[in-house]
Amino acid sequence: MNPQAKLIFTISLLLGTAITISSNHWIMAWAGLEINTLAILPLISKSHHPRAIEAATKYFLVQATASTLLLFSSMTNAWYTGQWDITQLTHPISCLILTSAIAMKLGLVPFHFWFPEVLQGAPLTTGLLLATVMKFPPITLFFLTSHSLNPTLLTCMAILSAALGGWMGLNQTQIRKILAFSSIAHLGWMTIIISFDPKLTLLNFYIYSLMTAATFLALNSIKALKLTTLMTTWTKTPSLNAMLLLTLLSLAGLPPLTGFLPKWLIIQELTKQSMAPAATVISLLSLLGLFFYLRLAYCTTITLPPHTTNHMKQWHTNKPTHITIAILTTLSTMLLPISPLIYPLS
Repeated sequence: MNPQAKLIFTISLLLGTAITISSNHWIMAWAGLEINTLAILPLISKSHHPRAIEAATKYFLVQATASTLLLFSSMTNAWYTGQWDITQLTHPISCLILTSAIAMKLGLVPFHFWFPEVLQGAPLTTGLLLATVMKFPPITLFFLTSHSLNPTLLTCMAILSAALGGWMGLNQTQIRKILAFSSIAHLGWMTIIISFDPKLTLLNFYIYSLMTAATFLALNSIKALKLTTLMTTWTKTPSLNAMLLLTLLSLAGLPPLTGFLPKWLIIQELTKQSMAPAATVISLLSLLGLFFYLRLAYCTTITLPPHTTNHMKQWHTNKPTHITIAILTTLSTMLLPISPLIYPLS
């Protein structure tokens, strides 16, 4: 792709995100989301592969539908209450339509079908944008309207997302699809707590983005798209593979690593809100995710000699690991000890 075109699309992405997260009026928020959608489409379809074109088409149709629902929800609210302010969403039908629109934008169950397909058709760097930056504006709208939304509906959607993200990731061999289902499961954790402690949802999103960025950039560096190619990458970059192992375990939420922090805080808050059964169910469902992260981690580092693989070994490269990956992997694994500074524990 032409560097100037890439620069324009990147600036448009940042602009769309900034407009949505800083707006008070529904029309401005909608305009920002539309700019975002239009800016990412060329980045998804830049390889001109039929799968990439298909992914871009699916993405466009789903996002256009979600934006229409969002506009419809805000217009219904304005019709009944005379309010265009984002925080003044009070009409029950508007709240229901908005929940559907944002769930569709994010890829929450039952509107999750498009996300794995789109991520599979996009390059790894664009996949990273889809899994992190493109989720930020809808999460912000969720944050601003969280007091108006139905907690029971959100809890049901969250538990279903955690269940489906775990179950459907078990049988995958394509790394991008595994990461897509992992994203759906993480969104379940963010959604279950948004009615009770919206700041905790944002903290979970930031930490999830950090860990996902580290994973995607490491995979992009070693050019791995399938589990079979991941099995042979230990010869190429042994140290990066070791860090990828830790980042994957952090994404799974294992205790000494950063990824445990949001899960711990969410379980604590749910218990305080007398929702111990929901906390128990979602904790058990995260074990499904742990299984496929362990599978990825096993393929990354533990298939060393004398274990035999029927694939060509890759040449060892002396190319230094990019400093961004080094910083991200460090943050993805070592932030737990300073958790009281990140989120004061009450």
